[in-house]
Amino acid sequence: MSNSPDTGLDLEELELQLLPAWAKQSPDTNRFAKYEGGEESGPRGRDRGEHRARMPGRPSRGDPRAGDQRRPSGARAGPPRREGQGRSDRPRREERRESDQPLPEISLNFAPEEKGLELLARQIKLTGRAYPIFDIAHLILKKPDRYHVTFGIVKKADGQTAQPLWVCNLDDTLWLSEPDAVNHVLRKHFDTFYKAERTPTDPPKGTYTFVSQCSLSGAILGPPNYHDYQNKLRKLHAERFSRMPFEMYKSKVKIVKDEAVVKKWVEEQSWKTEFTCLNVPETKRLGSREQVEQHFREVHFANIIKAIDAHTLSGAAAQQLPSPPLRQLLRRAWDEQQRFPLKVVTALSQQFAGLGLQFFKVNKSITHVAVARPHYLDLEATPVSEGVKRIVDYINAHSGCTRRQLIEALAPSAPRAVAPAIPVPAEGAVVSEPMAPVPVPSSTTAPPPSTVTTAPLTYDAEGPASQATAAAASSGVPGRSAGMVLVARA
Repeated sequence: MSNSPDTGLDLEELELQLLPAWAKQSPDTNRFAKYEGGEESGPRGRDRGEHRARMPGRPSRGDPRAGDQRRPSGARAGPPRREGQGRSDRPRREERRESDQPLPEISLNFAPEEKGLELLARQIKLTGRAYPIFDIAHLILKKPDRYHVTFGIVKKADGQTAQPLWVCNLDDTLWLSEPDAVNHVLRKHFDTFYKAERTPTDPPKGTYTFVSQCSLSGAILGPPNYHDYQNKLRKLHAERFSRMPFEMYKSKVKIVKDEAVVKKWVEEQSWKTEFTCLNVPETKRLGSREQVEQHFREVHFANIIKAIDAHTLSGAAAQQLPSPPLRQLLRRAWDEQQRFPLKVVTALSQQFAGLGLQFFKVNKSITHVAVARPHYLDLEATPVSEGVKRIVDYINAHSGCTRRQLIEALAPSAPRAVAPAIPVPAEGAVVSEPMAPVPVPSSTTAPPPSTVTTAPLTYDAEGPASQATAAAASSGVPGRSAGMVLVARA
């Protein structure tokens, strides 16, 4: 079957994943290509450091300009560094601090994409081979377009919702609180509902020599004694830095005495911004963002933002959710499934069973999926065709044989016919045209087509015998069965 460009899910990729690490790398690859050797390795010890590259502008150890740069014997720059401790510990501590934050109580379920799974089931039926279902689950989790994620709420013992979940119908994003969803709509889709218009107004009276400015966003808040300063400060914190404590955010505000910054604030206060409501029967003008938010909650909130119990997203869309706690929760759940994909295997089993595939265990531990369950083939008790018997006998006689060896032994390829060399006539000789060959009637008639028989699908748990049997059964061996035959040895 040809590979589907829509899903990119192919069982040949699964076969490559099952190879050992040394077999995945090309033998022509030079693992030491990035190392460059010199003429001499040099002696060990202090002299070896002379060959190291120095920073530009730094004097050498023997240069008199360097002076005595050794640290005094009594000086200590800090506590002794432990083994394995370095600059890389700082981001590790930050990652550990983020991971220690409590995650929302939301359930996550991974399920394979249905269209790609149908193509995968068809490929398993056509090849007639068995595959470990856990390896197929790892293959699906490898790319986000091969699965979808379902987010759902969790009920407590008293029936209350542990963590509510909200969805924005405009862009299909999920949120953990109603204010976060409203702020997202007013930040990303503001032009859909409102239009901002600036009109000139009287500038603020008085002389101002300094203003407050947010060091994180660069927004100018105005003088601390201005009447609207506290409102602007709390509004900016609620809109852009709500995850930071308010007292900590206040410490990020600095006093600026630059005349250009003060003049820019005065010019901003010389204009008044009004908002015109769109997509409403009657035109209405609002004077502040607070009125805009209140109007949105009264008119548009019920149609745009809804509380849900469960919502399904594609793997790619789930990874792009703007809510950091949900992204962190998704990452942790994906890591758990990558270690042991039980939820994906459960969904795979249900969907494969609905598509007519069968399951069985090898060595009572590894679950495989195939077109039929394996059964032991007893050649003495079960009548089979001569072609199938030859395949089984060859595999039993040649343990560990490959498919190519089996095909060449039972159905060798015909040797290529070499055309005889035509002598070049001498110069001046008369060349006569060759006579057409006279057709000779054949004394033998074409043999009747062989009877095609079927055999139950069985699985060889000991090695590559099943692969060899499958390839030989589809390669034109006389008396081959119509279906794919996999043989299990006692």
